[in-house]
Amino acid sequence: MNCPPSQTKDGYEIHFGTNHVGHALLIKLLAPLLESTIEPSQGADIRLVFVSSVAHKFGPSGGIQFGVLENTGEGVRALYGQSKLANLIYARELVKRHTQWTAVSVHPGTFKRGVCRSRVRAVGSSERFRRPLSLLSESTSKKGLKCQLWAATAKDVVSGEYDEPVGVAGKGSALSQNRALGEKLWDWTEKDLATVMPN
Repeated sequence: MNCPPSQTKDGYEIHFGTNHVGHALLIKLLAPLLESTIEPSQGADIRLVFVSSVAHKFGPSGGIQFGVLENTGEGVRALYGQSKLANLIYARELVKRHTQWTAVSVHPGTFKRGVCRSRVRAVGSSERFRRPLSLLSESTSKKGLKCQLWAATAKDVVSGEYDEPVGVAGKGSALSQNRALGEKLWDWTEKDLATVMPN
């Protein structure tokens, strides 16, 4: 989360490569197995929970900057937000194409976790002042997990939606609901994954 500027081994900006491309690849590799487990008569479902974030609202102004996914030219906060926007959009696009699957994206809440340590180094002095104040409103990690557990187990989950703690329909950004951006992300991801998928 908010890592200092770097890239994955494959040349993706670290947040986007880790939070979106890696997850999309895993889902693509598991898709045949997931499809084989569908038993309509048994009422079983395939459920995928994407951990997005309210930070999806803090990405670049145009949404996902496809032209700069392989460099680190954007600010750290915007890069992290871009990857979380991709999580939210990809969940929606996935269930359009896999109608028997359930996919939901969640904001787990703000809670104390070690991944924030790099944020102070990456963002700078303004974060050094803001961070102690934000600790006053943070929950424990156990509370933070409730949203994911709810999304993974509740019967009233709405596929393709974005939820906030706990089980509350979230108000995603306008960009998160942009159909053209959703199609573009899906097409870009499919094309990119085709270069790394085993034959």
